[in-house]
Order: sequence, then structure tokens, then C-alpha cells
Amino acid sequence: MDWTTTLMPSMPIAELIVRGSITFLALMVLLRIIGQRESGGIGLTDLLVVVLVADAAGAGMMADAQSVGDGLVVAATMLFWSVGIDAAAYRWPRLARLVKSRPRPLITDGQFNRRAMRREFMTEQEVLSQLRLHGIADPNRVARAYLEPNGMISIIPKSGTGTVDPPAAPSV
Repeated sequence: MDWTTTLMPSMPIAELIVRGSITFLALMVLLRIIGQRESGGIGLTDLLVVVLVADAAGAGMMADAQSVGDGLVVAATMLFWSVGIDAAAYRWPRLARLVKSRPRPLITDGQFNRRAMRREFMTEQEVLSQLRLHGIADPNRVARAYLEPNGMISIIPKSGTGTVDPPAAPSV
């Protein structure tokens, strides 16, 4: 076994970094466009990092890959972008509004926000189902309900009404 060809990148490192950067940033934009509901219980950036890093690192473990180094450089590039974007969004709130999802109001003072529901492809029945999970049968008892960036729905009841804690997320 030749350790140099196994471990050293077979492509120029700059090209691997550019490829990893373009892939990460393009997929981040696409996932940001599709909406919050599709991400489930984790953030879009987290989902993107897990999938891309697994793919990049996995390529280095496959026999048809040129080297383990290729996969490691691409995986490191994607982790850099994930941490870098989170750090920049923390430092500059205006940037955070572009790259981070915000809560979307689904109910305001008992009234459904049809526009937000349409944007997330949510039916009234799906929102009502989430209300029931929080112990609320009537949307008129809701001051605000939001679709959170992680895909979960949070509910703020009108004063004088209580809710039941939602069930825990299923363990994987």
C-alpha cells in the first residue's frame, strides 16, 4: 500500500476548497428557499453539514476515490463554512436576517396567517393538529403561534388559557 497516494490529496487543494465552498453555499441557499418546515427538528445548516460532510468524508473511504486527503479537505471546507457563517451571523445581525431562518407567524390573535401557511405548504388541519398537541382545541385561544426555524411550532396562548407541554421529539 502506498500511503502517499492514499492520504495526500490527488487534486489541487485550492480546487477542492472551491468545489466544497460552491457546493455548501449553493445547497445552503436552496435549503433556505424551500422553507423551515422541511428541515424537521434540526436547523437547516446542521442538516446540510451532516449530509455534506458525510458525503465528502465517505468519498475518501471508497475505493474509487483518489485519496482520503481529497475527502478530508472538502469536509474541512464545509465545516469551515458552517462555523464561519454562524459566527458572521452572530457578529452581524443584518447578515443573520439573510442566512438564518426566522420564526414565521402562523396564528395571530386567533386568526390563521394564510400567507405564511401557503409559503410552508401547511394546511389548517396541520396547524390545528399542532395546537391539539399543545392542549389547545380552539385557535381563538392562541395569541401567537410560530413555525420556528427548527421546524417545530411554538404557541403563546392568550392570557388566562394554558397549554400542555408538547410531546418530546422522537429519538433517532
